[in-house]
Amino acid sequence: MVATVTVKAYASASCVLLAFDWTDGASHPDFLGFAIQRSPGYGADGKPQFLFNKLDFIPLADGARPKGSDVAPIQKFNWWDGGINTDDQGKTFKYTVFPILGTGPKDLSLQTGAAGKISVSVPKPLDGQIATYFNRAVVSAQSFTKLKDKPLEKRMDWLANGLQNAIPEILDESDAFDCAIYHLSDNRWVIPAFTAFKGRGSITYFDKADDSKSRTAAKLIADERHNISIHKRDAISKLMHDKFIISYKKNHEQAVLMGSTNFTPEAQTIQANLLHIIHSQELAALYAERANLLAKNVGKKDLDAPAWQDVSDVAGTKIRAFFLPEPGTSREFLDTVTAAVSKAKSSVLFCMYTASDKALMEAIFAKGDSSKHLIYGLLNSIDDPDKPTKKGEKRKLPEIASTIFHRSQENPDTLPYSAFGVNAPRGFLPELKTIDVSAYDASLKKSKTKAAKKKSGGPPPIHVHHKFIVIDGDTDAPTIYTGSPNFSKASENSNDENVLEIKGNVGLAHAYVAEFMRLYNHYRARAIWNRTHEKKGQKPKAGSEADPLVLKMTRDEWVKGAYKKGTKASLARERGL
Repeated sequence: MVATVTVKAYASASCVLLAFDWTDGASHPDFLGFAIQRSPGYGADGKPQFLFNKLDFIPLADGARPKGSDVAPIQKFNWWDGGINTDDQGKTFKYTVFPILGTGPKDLSLQTGAAGKISVSVPKPLDGQIATYFNRAVVSAQSFTKLKDKPLEKRMDWLANGLQNAIPEILDESDAFDCAIYHLSDNRWVIPAFTAFKGRGSITYFDKADDSKSRTAAKLIADERHNISIHKRDAISKLMHDKFIISYKKNHEQAVLMGSTNFTPEAQTIQANLLHIIHSQELAALYAERANLLAKNVGKKDLDAPAWQDVSDVAGTKIRAFFLPEPGTSREFLDTVTAAVSKAKSSVLFCMYTASDKALMEAIFAKGDSSKHLIYGLLNSIDDPDKPTKKGEKRKLPEIASTIFHRSQENPDTLPYSAFGVNAPRGFLPELKTIDVSAYDASLKKSKTKAAKKKSGGPPPIHVHHKFIVIDGDTDAPTIYTGSPNFSKASENSNDENVLEIKGNVGLAHAYVAEFMRLYNHYRARAIWNRTHEKKGQKPKAGSEADPLVLKMTRDEWVKGAYKKGTKASLARERGL
């Protein structure tokens, strides 16, 4: 009897991740991958269409159009439908996944009798009481190449992916607000939303030593709107690193906007970030109390020791809030996360700008060493080793950038800085190819000298700015930690921060998994390419046979350990992650 393909789906408001398995593939050396058909398709007629694969059996030619997966099979056990538009939110799509047997591009046979099917409803940003916004961020993705010569605003819109709407939306539904923000400078979406606000408002911004990025925007808003009070925050050991807005309606707290996103043009576009708007009076009241302390510029010694605070008015979801810093060397926050990781039943996904807590990382890696668990991680530490310090001295930096943990801690892919330079696989932009959003940065003085310096300066230091951990996101009992802290000692004991523990919300966990894997798979593919191709100062020759980003002609070339019992690849295939 022929086994059918099993299909699992993780959906966000802008992406559907499909994970699939065909157990009979182990018996077919000519198993060349999967074809995925979506109904309705992408056209106006709604006819079913195959998802596209931007790879082919031959090296990509410049300007090559992607082919349907029926002729360019998906040679992975997961794939995402990135063609989800705003109009698709709330709609249901049916996906049919076919195994393909054959020997190459002229010999492909879809195994219709083994096809697996699944129907997926694309959530709207607001699902229940929680709205979720992830941006796209990755300028070097193949999908962005068609936009690279478009006007700046179109490129920013595509990268922001709807996240730019979150702040205007929460202000539109409020008659008063309180805000605490580390960096405020976006003059395209954020500052106009504040200056258009008619009700009472309060903004607390960070301004200390030479970090005055928010000062210009704060003054601009104060001059424009006398109904909005402005408060400088500097009575903190290091950073006031919060990013939140409390919404009020008729003098009552209604909702909270929070997440990893600073209110800057780069944070909303070229840095990977997220925001939530959570409609909870209890949570909003907790944040309002915190906002009041920050506005009064209370020092750490005058803050009470924090504790986890329960929120019970979000249906189907258990939420606890925690506000940092903690006194001395206390580590209630990090210990809570570490303990939760240690109790993971299936998987741990972590996506962070940085992670320096030894106990937490050891707990994650212990799960990676377990034969029953999967870990996936993406850490950002991109910086330019050749860029001089503020004193004009040479930086003492290792030439490393993102580190990618693939299912375990063994052999992580650590990309050298050169991987983010001029070299790239054909069909992709270089990883540090980015867009200059300084035209919308209120903190920059607009002068010809500075504009020229900006254009010729080094690459932006941040690509991945997320701060989240998802535990057991592939199960019906997930736990999410998300907010502003970087899971570090500075976040724990020296910064103003806020973080949520969210349990039991499967739909929200699926959105995190889908959006994480979209980022992860991009950087993972670039790491593999870099490992076999990168030669500093040299660009791969067009049409080179060494280009590994081509489809394989046999099962064992692409499957590797996926059908070998006991391997992480086999566990991932079976788990659908």
